[in-house]
Amino acid sequence: MEYINKYVEENKDRFLEELFGLIRIPSISSIAAHKPDMYKAAEYWKKTLLEAGADKAEVFETAGNPVTYGEKIIDPALPTVLVYGHMDVMPVDPIDLWDTPPFEPQVRDGKIYARGADDDKGQGMMHAKAFELMVKTNTLPCNVKFMIEGEEEVGSPNLGLWCEQNKEMLKADIILVSDTSMLAADIPSITTGLRGLAYWQVEVTGPNRDLHSGIFGGAVANPINVLCSMIDQMVDADGKITIPGFYDTVQEVSSEERALLAKAPFNEEKYKKALGVEELKGEKGFTTSEHTGIRPSFDVCGIWGGYTGEGAKTVLPSKAFAKISSRLVPDQDHEKIAVLFKEHFESIAPKSVKVEVTPLHGGPAYVCPIDIPAYQAAEKAYTDTFGKRPVPVRSGGSIPIISTFEKVLGIKSVLMGFGLESDAIHSPNENYPLEQFYKGIKTIPLFYKYFAEMSK
Repeated sequence: MEYINKYVEENKDRFLEELFGLIRIPSISSIAAHKPDMYKAAEYWKKTLLEAGADKAEVFETAGNPVTYGEKIIDPALPTVLVYGHMDVMPVDPIDLWDTPPFEPQVRDGKIYARGADDDKGQGMMHAKAFELMVKTNTLPCNVKFMIEGEEEVGSPNLGLWCEQNKEMLKADIILVSDTSMLAADIPSITTGLRGLAYWQVEVTGPNRDLHSGIFGGAVANPINVLCSMIDQMVDADGKITIPGFYDTVQEVSSEERALLAKAPFNEEKYKKALGVEELKGEKGFTTSEHTGIRPSFDVCGIWGGYTGEGAKTVLPSKAFAKISSRLVPDQDHEKIAVLFKEHFESIAPKSVKVEVTPLHGGPAYVCPIDIPAYQAAEKAYTDTFGKRPVPVRSGGSIPIISTFEKVLGIKSVLMGFGLESDAIHSPNENYPLEQFYKGIKTIPLFYKYFAEMSK
């Protein structure tokens, strides 16, 4: 690893500045006003890949946000790695909870603080810099392609079609992704499973206008009260989701695999302390790690209605809204689950209100086999860098497009994440430790080395 360490040490300040340049672009895919920023980010990625050593790089249009593609083919007979990442980030609200402006990256206490620091600009930039390292040191052992999209945070609605249209260009032996996390800074892990996702917006309408809560309160149904009551019926006292048919295709994990998953280090007291909660809650009969790894979940992601401004306003609102998501496990069809929830939720609405459920986006779960050369190459790479063998874990998160890659391109994905639970992705004060950023850059070239050797 000597040449790797030397190159990173000599260039680490520049690596950081180039990451900061990307972070400063507020590429929020869910807000239409940021559409121009998506193109700025796409062009930034194009420039980054070309400067790193790509033979060519191009910004492609989709029906939504752009995709940046780049490649370096050193020998068509050699294996090809397709790197996937995303240039878009989550919204920054609530902005007042950020200690520093979200798109002005700062390093404090050894961590980069900014939106996208980890998810996925920091982790994506690791691949660009690892690629540069291999090109500049003449150690690149196989072909490399990059696919950086602009809609991951909104469910990748257009990338599947783009992949279908560009199957020949995207041909590869494995897809390499860094958009997940490790168990801890000193406990490397490889994500072997991702949960799927279904996501809806709910609108509940009561009276035809906002009403005076004194004159009408108690006589007219309050849409917010009704919405809360309906949501409360979705999960029972044992943590089971009550939607009819919801569990029909849930893949039950064997006792043997549950025993293997239980070997992953987990301290429940530290977990609660880190989150600032006194008690955990989940489906009866399963552990906390199993709740997030192998079981589905149901959550309200946002709820609003009525008066939320400063001071008091005695109003009985006309409408109430919620954004609701469900994380899914292998064999659950996200499109079927989307229909099941819509039909059930609308059916339990009292006649005092009208309820409309709109599916927003979703995707299936994904499981990576641990006996393929790419997984074993990743395992060896982590072992070299961190000094210990990585633990295979199933993540509670979702990257819906990963399953689409396998379906459309016929290629498996290996999830080499370097983030940490404390990175606060999707939250105010998102951060990424400098040590993880640099260790990622050092680990990735080793993956290429071992993958090329194992593919012979």
